[in-house]
Amino acid sequence: MIQQSKNSPKVWFITGASRGFGRVWTEAALNRGDKVAATARKPESIAGLKEKYGENVLTLELDVTNAAQVKLAVQQAHAHFGRLDIVLNNAGYSLVGTIEEAGADEIRALYETNILGPVAVIQAALPLLRAQGGGHILGTSSNLGHVTLPVIGYYASSKWAFEAIHESLAEEVKAFGIKVTIIEPGAYATEFGSQESLKFSPGMDLYAAFKQEFFGHLGDMKRGDPDATSNAIFRIVDTDQPPLRIFLGNQCLPWVRQAYAERLDTWEAWEEVSNAAQTILPEELADTKNA
Repeated sequence: MIQQSKNSPKVWFITGASRGFGRVWTEAALNRGDKVAATARKPESIAGLKEKYGENVLTLELDVTNAAQVKLAVQQAHAHFGRLDIVLNNAGYSLVGTIEEAGADEIRALYETNILGPVAVIQAALPLLRAQGGGHILGTSSNLGHVTLPVIGYYASSKWAFEAIHESLAEEVKAFGIKVTIIEPGAYATEFGSQESLKFSPGMDLYAAFKQEFFGHLGDMKRGDPDATSNAIFRIVDTDQPPLRIFLGNQCLPWVRQAYAERLDTWEAWEEVSNAAQTILPEELADTKNA
């Protein structure tokens, strides 16, 4: 087991480090003296980090949908720095289109990046984290991991799956000294609206007016400064007892609180019907049903 002083620099492995939160948190970690293995699909997009931060940064090409490349990158980062304290899954994008418009190939590609990619990183990192006696896995989700919106329903669904995977993971790896935190940002002024972060399904005319109104509402949404999030991330990774989930921004909790209140109201209104749908079988009949 590698012993690490609380005051010693932490070692990060970050996917999607070229833009958005990935870039903000990469540079913030380096600026406070930590070491970072920064990864991106396009190496040239992070080449400047090496010039600015020298030996404290290792830049690696990584497409998270390539499982062999993921495993190699994680191993290279661990070998280079001698340990990995924080593994941050940040790479991802949004598919824009109604449930009817999106094609199976588009949905599959979204899930390859947003779900299977992070899983590949986690599976590559876990043996190394266990061997060193611990570590902290962070995953960038969204407040849309609890609620959803029209037109980006498939993106939201990928975050609901992302949340479930990390919640299960947290229980499975607790005994190994490995911590898990799901980061749930609200609306921020990042490059998430860029062409690399958004993919559009072919549109159907009957949804055109609906989507125009939806995008108008999105355009009116107040967006936070992404640079203001770094201190929150540092507080999470520096504490001995990090939360499983944390919102970033002041818009998330009111929205989710309202959504869950509405769900509870519905479940409770239909409780009688729900309960009537289950009768407990006598033990002898249950054994027969299960045979």
